[in-house]
Amino acid sequence: MTNLPILPTISTIFIVLSAITVAVGWYLIVKGRVEAHKKTMTLAGIFAIIFFIIYASRTIFIGNTQFGGPDEIKIYYTVFLIFHIFLATVGAVFGIVSLLTGYKNQLIKHKKIGPITSIIWFFTATTGVAVYLLLYVFYHGGETTSVIKAILGF
Repeated sequence: MTNLPILPTISTIFIVLSAITVAVGWYLIVKGRVEAHKKTMTLAGIFAIIFFIIYASRTIFIGNTQFGGPDEIKIYYTVFLIFHIFLATVGAVFGIVSLLTGYKNQLIKHKKIGPITSIIWFFTATTGVAVYLLLYVFYHGGETTSVIKAILGF
């Protein structure tokens, strides 16, 4: 078994937990269980915040890991990573808006944006797991360095 880095592994677990709780929350609202939905979606938000705190702390204090796989697929990884970062950013904004509209009982807006947010979040979590696998499981991670150098290679 490969030695997996602890902080990226923990943060990936939290983003997966966030996606799972979003799925459970979606199921609960379809079943009409509003209070359980609220609690579950709050938990999903907490899991996402824990992920972000771990990720941001690691990025600030340690750096990011460069892709350590073959050079011939690095461009594909980089494009995929940029797509994931875009999804994560959009998903975070949608998530905040979804939570706020839900808490404020702006249900017409919440019902429109909630399903879109959930779908974006599922793709974000899936691509995040794929990035983790490519960086630490399928290939040995490269150098730990600044965010710009880790993503773009310079």
